[in-house]
Order: sequence, then structure tokens, then C-alpha cells
Amino acid sequence: MFKKVLIANRGEIALRIVRALKELGVSSLMVYSEVDANTLAVREADEAVRIGPAPSSQSYLNTTTLISAALSKGADAIHPGYGFLAENAQFARLVKEQGLAWIGPDPESIELMGNKSKARQTMQQCGVPTVPGSEGAMRTLDEVVGFANTVGYPVLIKASAGGGGRGMREVMNPGDLENAFNSARSEANVAFGNDEVYLEKLVLRPRHIEIQVLADSHGNYIHLCERDCSVQRRHQKLIEEAPSPALTPELRERMGEAAIQAMKAAKYVNAGTVEFLLDEDNEFYFMEMNTRIQVEHPVTEFITLTDLIKEQVRIAAGEPISFLDRFPFTPVGHAIEFRINAEDHERNFMPSPGMVTALEWPGGPGVRIDSHLYAGYTVPPNYDSLVAKLIVWGNTRSEALDRARRALSEVRIEGIKTTVGFHLKVLESETFIKGEARTDFLERYL
Repeated sequence: MFKKVLIANRGEIALRIVRALKELGVSSLMVYSEVDANTLAVREADEAVRIGPAPSSQSYLNTTTLISAALSKGADAIHPGYGFLAENAQFARLVKEQGLAWIGPDPESIELMGNKSKARQTMQQCGVPTVPGSEGAMRTLDEVVGFANTVGYPVLIKASAGGGGRGMREVMNPGDLENAFNSARSEANVAFGNDEVYLEKLVLRPRHIEIQVLADSHGNYIHLCERDCSVQRRHQKLIEEAPSPALTPELRERMGEAAIQAMKAAKYVNAGTVEFLLDEDNEFYFMEMNTRIQVEHPVTEFITLTDLIKEQVRIAAGEPISFLDRFPFTPVGHAIEFRINAEDHERNFMPSPGMVTALEWPGGPGVRIDSHLYAGYTVPPNYDSLVAKLIVWGNTRSEALDRARRALSEVRIEGIKTTVGFHLKVLESETFIKGEARTDFLERYL
């Protein structure tokens, strides 16, 4: 087991990793930018080192500074969390070249799954269902027009090198194709430094279902059931639940086996997520693989009684998966996660940084808060707006929904605007209550 792990991240995920390391008896080394000096993760870590000013390019994305901090402070591993450098194969390779352990998959797996067009090809070769799409990146308008005419509209343009909805455009008719192609390439270049895009047939009104997977260096592969992430805004997830209200045990097993096939094809080790689209006929298609821990991992932990961060660390240290004897998992109860962002949902989700002047969190059975907020903390404008995750668990989905209404109504955050009110509004929707939300839920019903 490692002696000291540098956490190359911030916010709630950094605090989550600090806590997991403490329970493992591993020392934590936090890095922080000048605006994050007073965060809870910095306070709770065993050591902390300032790595630069607020802009992430000069702090959390500064690979040279991060590795220097790890080496100078005697860390023997780096955990990247999610976002920032978590899916950067070049950084992972550099970490390993310096004799440090990377708590994540090998750089080669990150590269393969990070290039969406290559990932599609790999899935096709190993028999995982994929949406009809281009064979690789499409660089000219003529190629794009030809593909769209062949498969028929609507089509989806996607950045080859990224995710999170950036470099993605839905095209419903031929007249919009050229502008969408040019704007997708431009956005992809700015976001990922790579303007390559590929095309897929657009699956209308799908559910977004993802499978949590784990693999170790001893040849063990497992999946930990699914998460339903269909409530989204501009391809950004807002609410996630596990298990999905749409899946039967048989479909769960089929999707889980497909996810394991994907892992094996990518020679994947550590935690990851294989994301699928589920259409109205319950046919599923590979969308992408996230080569890191996910924001929504707590709902999986609730229904499988596991700790995924600890498992990531154990696997990176060369240990086998610690709960192989419990696989395959049968979901225990139902869990729902609500992402609380520092945004004004009544003003088109406008960012709302500032000082938290008062804060009260809910409690009681089946309620979990993952957050770095405290009264007096100033939410900086420099980073992602996620400030907390409220996760609830119930014996049934109905109980989880009741618990969610109660818990959200107890949240008190003053000084900044948050999306708590938005989540309470979602919980009034009959479509959501019935478990029928699809990726167009917000546009159709709210």
C-alpha cells in the first residue's frame, strides 16, 4: 500500500479522496491554488502545498508543478479525481515515468478510450453494440454530407477527443449541417486542442445508462450495476440514480457483460464507466467510456455497499478487487444523487460565485452530503460550479423520492444561488416520479 498520495484536484472530490485515504491509513498531500487555500480538503489533508494562482492552467493543469510537488514531498502516487488531468494520457505517462503510481488506468487505455472514433472502432471489433456512425474522424464537409445522406437525419456531430457536451451538435435537417460542423470543430479545438469530429445517427429520446466497472491487475473484471443519468441540461448531468427504473435484471446483465467486453478490449485496469444510450425499444448502444471516477459514483456505492475510491487505491497498489465474492451484485435499495451547483436556475443557470454566509445540511437515515462548503467559504468564479452532492437512499425508489424531497427542503445555503430549487421542481414532475425521464426531459417537461 502507498505511504503518501498527492491529490491533483480540488473541491468535493478532493475531500472525498482525503477521507478515503485516512480510512486506508495513507497520508494525503493536497495541492491548492491561491483561492483554494481555505478549502476543507486543504484543512483535512495531512499536508498541503500551494501550486499557483487561481487560473487552472497555472495550477491544477500545471503538470510540471504537480509532479515536482509529489517528488519533493515524498508522495509515491497521484490520484487525479475527475476533471482537470484525470483523463490526460500524457500526464499519466509522465507520472509513471517519474516512478510514481497513477491511480487510474494505463495511459494507453486512456488514449484509446479518449479518442471517441477509435473507441467506437474498438467496440465494433469486440462485438459491443454501437450507434451507426462514421468509421473515423471526418475532416471535410463533403465527408459529413455524404455520411448524413447515407444514414439519414437526424445526426449527431461529436468531438473525437472530448466529452461533456463540448464539440457536440444535433443536426435535424441538411440546411443546418455546415454551420453545425464548423462550430463543433471550432469548439472542440478550443476545449481539447483537437478539432477532429465524427458523426453518429442521432438516437431520439434515449435514456442515458452507464455501467460502473472495475478491473484489477490480476485479471478480474466486474461491473457494479448501472446508473441512470437521463436528467441533463446541454449534455451535462444534473440528477443520477441507481438502479435505473428502466432496466430488467436480464437487460442489466446484458449491459454489464457488454461493459466488461469493453474493458477487456481496452486492456483496462482500475475504475471506469461505460456509457450507453438505451432507445425506446430497449436496444442499447455504446456511447463512450470515462476512464476515471465519476461525479455520480456515490449512488453506486449505496446500492452495492462498496467504497469505490478505496478500491481505486487498492487496485493501483497491486491488490485484487476486495469484494469479488459478492459479484454479480444485486442492487440493494435505490439511490438518487442531486448535483447542487452554484447557479441561478431561474436565470438560465447563471453562475453564482460568492461567499456562503449561512449553511445547514440535512441528516437522517439514508442521507449523504459530499461537499467542501462551509459558512464563510467563498465559492470562486474560476472553476466548475459544482459545490455539493446530495445523495439519498431508500429501500424502494418511492422511499428514496420521499427522502429526497425531505432532505432537499432542509438544505439552507445563503449568500449564493444554488440549484436546490430546481431539484425540488423536478421532484414535482409526474414523468420523473414515474421513472420515465429521458434525455429530453428538461426541454419537454420543465
